[in-house]
Amino acid sequence: MTAVRLGLRENVWQFSLLVVVNAFVGAMVGLERSILPPIAEQEFNLVAKTAVLSFIVVFGITKALTNYLAGRLSDRFGRKHVLVAGWLVAVPVPFLLMWAPSWTWVLVANALLGVSQGLTWSTTVIMKIDLAGPKSRGLAMGLNEFAGYFAVAVSALATGYIAGQYGLRPEPFYLGIAFVMAGLLLSTLLVRETAQHVVHESKLHGELAAHQVPGQREIFWRTTLTDRNLSSVSQAGLVNNLNDGMAWGLFPLFFVAANMNLKQIGTLAAIYPATWGIGQLFTGAWSDRVGRKWLIASGMWVQAIGIAVVIMAGGFAGFAVGGALLGIGTAMVYPTLLAAIGDVAHPSWRASSVGVYRLWRDLGYAIGALLAGVIADALGLPAAMGVVAAITIASGVVVALRMTETVRHPK
Repeated sequence: MTAVRLGLRENVWQFSLLVVVNAFVGAMVGLERSILPPIAEQEFNLVAKTAVLSFIVVFGITKALTNYLAGRLSDRFGRKHVLVAGWLVAVPVPFLLMWAPSWTWVLVANALLGVSQGLTWSTTVIMKIDLAGPKSRGLAMGLNEFAGYFAVAVSALATGYIAGQYGLRPEPFYLGIAFVMAGLLLSTLLVRETAQHVVHESKLHGELAAHQVPGQREIFWRTTLTDRNLSSVSQAGLVNNLNDGMAWGLFPLFFVAANMNLKQIGTLAAIYPATWGIGQLFTGAWSDRVGRKWLIASGMWVQAIGIAVVIMAGGFAGFAVGGALLGIGTAMVYPTLLAAIGDVAHPSWRASSVGVYRLWRDLGYAIGALLAGVIADALGLPAAMGVVAAITIASGVVVALRMTETVRHPK
């Protein structure tokens, strides 16, 4: 039997495989990124922005709740079983999106997508943290999130292009069938369980005996409120996805109002996650060297600047610059938040803490979509986007004032 070892180099094959799997996970979200809001307005005649953004609310709530369960389930039943189950849940999604006779069926598809994303993305995060060990945690999260969000961008670009050539449905969603089958086969046949790496790291960690592992209620409240670092990370994650939910739902509508065509909207919808994805190749590893706190705080502020640029821009070039700034800011924040959780939480309860963090983070999708939709209906799209930018600035201030540095460099 091969000895269990921690580190990216020591586990390069399995780690690389999980990076590829997470790319297919992200591609499933990218299916909707550029074309679902136009489908809502053009095919289902939805006028109210709150109704248009309802698919993000459903997705955010189901993904958030599943994130919380995924951490606990992976501790109890093993990571691989949860990963495969997540792909099985995703199988009906592309078929529902291409054939949905009413908006209700689109919401059903997004409920399933949220459950699938909660199980698959959470598990790939946990498994990579298991494999990487403490020295390269930021790099590991950067690679994971790069794969997922660069795939979101490529998928959004592809669906926007296909929609521009052939129409909004069903052709763009044929890609989803390929994504599901590839992810399911790789996860079932090639991915290996990583729970043994947790046992190994716990022995190396040493200072917390098994009987001292906190209960689920204590882990929940530590991650949510009482631990200054874990709770700072949780609120920043929530606000990050709050502005992402706004961008997902309102940006395409804002671009339509500015007379952008479907191909242009697809390109703009891809710029933000592509910049976000590529940037994480550098920011995750950077956080291992310079620390987590100020990368998170300043990243939130860069996000707010990006949203402001989109609001003030009058055409494609300005929208592209704003989307790129939003992507850069998110790249500074996203892998760093996950790495900070890994810094603080003990290996024996880390997966559960990641689940709580991802619960709050992905509730941000629902909160952002609801908030943006209500304000957009009352005051217009620019006002809704401006409020979200202000909230993002405030979140960075919370991190700056409350969080302490979580990276401990050897002396």
